[in-house]
Amino acid sequence: MASSEISVSDTSGTDDGDDAGRAVTRGTAVQSVDRALEVLEIVARLGTAGVTAIADELGVHKSTVSRLLGVLDARGFVEQVGERGKYRLGFTIVRLAGSATAERDLAKAAQGICDMLAEKVGETTNLAVLDEDRAVNIVKARSESEVALRTWVGQGSPVHATSSGKILLSGLSRDEVRRRLPSRLDSFTETTVTSSTALEQELEAVRSRGWASVREELEIGLNAVSAPVRDHTGDVVAALSVSGPAYRLEPDDFASVAADAMSAALEISRKLGYGGD
Repeated sequence: MASSEISVSDTSGTDDGDDAGRAVTRGTAVQSVDRALEVLEIVARLGTAGVTAIADELGVHKSTVSRLLGVLDARGFVEQVGERGKYRLGFTIVRLAGSATAERDLAKAAQGICDMLAEKVGETTNLAVLDEDRAVNIVKARSESEVALRTWVGQGSPVHATSSGKILLSGLSRDEVRRRLPSRLDSFTETTVTSSTALEQELEAVRSRGWASVREELEIGLNAVSAPVRDHTGDVVAALSVSGPAYRLEPDDFASVAADAMSAALEISRKLGYGGD
């Protein structure tokens, strides 16, 4: 009996120690991230900065700054300037900034067109971009007459179960599609496509006709159609969708609504420098 009590006590003590250890680890990690961001801000403000200058501003030891700069340099966030021991912002920062700017430019170019499309078809319109295996809305427009849908800017949805996602996947190679998607596709309703083979066949059809549709694949009672938005190179960079209640946006309406969506998507594409039809 005594042995059992000791065993329980020991296990409990170990758990407390593990929890405390994890808390300390998390705190240390957060502090390291915060300092790394401060380093980037200092380098951005000064243009170029050395270990000593950064350490003085942060009030930390130079070895700490050296370690942070080493990690940031390895990831391309900073780069050394010649052999002077100074650093400047690296290409990764430029790439991230360019991506954020491009997304804002895309949203700015699309908002008015999405508004007009929503009024024309009387349903919700969204513009979504690809983020690994999710379609993320960056623009939303509502018709005055439509029933409010649970969509919002920043919302991410599984690509295999949404019309926007299928458009975005259709712009990728088969190998890239397989890389992005999990081996097992989640089922949300009875009509969700869960077979990789079936999805690949559907993507071929999407590429051929130029638009995608879903019938209650993500949510019961919700249908949608989408069209591709292309940049100046012709690559698919976004998907323009029209979604509505299944009782109102019926399969018989898909083709005509898709035609309106494709026309609006082409207008957005033109603003991005696309020269095709």
